[in-house]
Amino acid sequence: MASQAVVQNVAQAGKARAGMQKFGGFLAGMVMPNIPAFIAWGLITAFFIPTGWTPNAKLDELVSPFVSFLIPVLIGFTGGRLVHGNRGAVVGAIATAGVAVGATQPMFIGAMIMGPLGGYLIKQFDRMLGDRIKAGFEMLVNTFSAGIIGGGLAILGFLVVQPVMDAVSTALGAAALWITHIHLLPLIALFIEPGKVLFLNNAINHGILEPIGVQQAKETGKSIFFLLETDPGPGLGVLLAYWIFGKGTIKQSAPGAILIQFFGGIHEVYFPYILMKPVLVLAVILGGMGADATFMLLHAGLVATPSPGSILAEIAMTPKGGYFPVLAGIFVGAAISLIVASFFLSRSKDEFSDDALAMAQDIVRDMKSQSKAQAATATQTVATAAPVGAATTLTGIPSRVIFACEAGMGSSAMGASILKKRLKEAGYDIPVDHVPVNQLPVDAKVVFTQSSLATRASQVAPNAKIYIVNNFLDKNTYDAFVTELDQLKK
Repeated sequence: MASQAVVQNVAQAGKARAGMQKFGGFLAGMVMPNIPAFIAWGLITAFFIPTGWTPNAKLDELVSPFVSFLIPVLIGFTGGRLVHGNRGAVVGAIATAGVAVGATQPMFIGAMIMGPLGGYLIKQFDRMLGDRIKAGFEMLVNTFSAGIIGGGLAILGFLVVQPVMDAVSTALGAAALWITHIHLLPLIALFIEPGKVLFLNNAINHGILEPIGVQQAKETGKSIFFLLETDPGPGLGVLLAYWIFGKGTIKQSAPGAILIQFFGGIHEVYFPYILMKPVLVLAVILGGMGADATFMLLHAGLVATPSPGSILAEIAMTPKGGYFPVLAGIFVGAAISLIVASFFLSRSKDEFSDDALAMAQDIVRDMKSQSKAQAATATQTVATAAPVGAATTLTGIPSRVIFACEAGMGSSAMGASILKKRLKEAGYDIPVDHVPVNQLPVDAKVVFTQSSLATRASQVAPNAKIYIVNNFLDKNTYDAFVTELDQLKK
């Protein structure tokens, strides 16, 4: 009975984690496509506010409308589109405008509520109406239904949701300041660093830290909360330790992982190295605590969220006069993580094989798949024998190839870059684009994506041949596709 209870508790914990990961993935889907707007706002803030690099009173007028209206409406637009395409996007934007107009705090949380709500309601309306609209009245019904539902939600948002969200934002800001003032902020690394390895980083960063950081940055010009989850230092320390004390292929893989993680900002590449030796989670926790303590003591902060979490993005979002506190915290965290990880690795009797790294990468892939609420396959190669899409064979050299992931940035951008380089090596000058899976062109012919997203990709692009890629960092993964092109060329 006791063992059965343990199994049930583990299963429930797994479901809870998967639910949180799915929630975080949805938040990322709303926020990450709009990161350029955050960066634009951050750069304008860094340069033109009174304490910026080049103060300009006229251009400073852009700062408040960007963060108070433009970015929330973009988030609401994207959230509505995730739920119900372009109609959902328009209704979501209208609904979000209701909570954004006149708000005393940036309505990011309000946008994350109103945008998907608008998309959901117009989706239910369209589903309820079905094919009952008389011919010739489609445009009239479609435009007025979206306008009425969007307008109604905007009024609801303005009168009801906005005051509630103002209170919530104020409370969150006060709690954040209180934690900072009593010097407990470094303890947040106890949750952030293990959470990142479990793919809860999107829920933590975009759902909690980012709204608090934006509110604080609007008032003070910078925020420490933009640094807490995006800091690449602790992960860098673990990878450096493997580079020094690792053996064989694992040692050889560490420098490439460092480039991708520290400069590329794709933190998930160091997760398998921790999973190979789980005690190393202590290294990133202690490194995160050391970094956060340094940030706090030196009053470090960024003007906007750096995404992806690259050292280059961290520097770009650093305000005038703030480079030393930011860089000091990052490298203190890396040093502590390096020392702790080196202690464990140098005394370890484990002989990590290539299979151990591959197994850890499988675990990471499976956890990432759970975050998208789908099961991953065990293969690490492109599956050409049984493609998911409607097309089973290519009829000619494709004019375009698309790499898709959840948000269209991290995984797909890297995969697209590697695939493009592999195609050029094989003598093919084929454009390779990267997009969110929900924004695949309906007429796409060739799509590369992860196994967890293959079904969604086939629904969005029903006529595409979909290649499943699980190890998108290995250029040899794409050999089967190149072979297929060679056969067509003959």
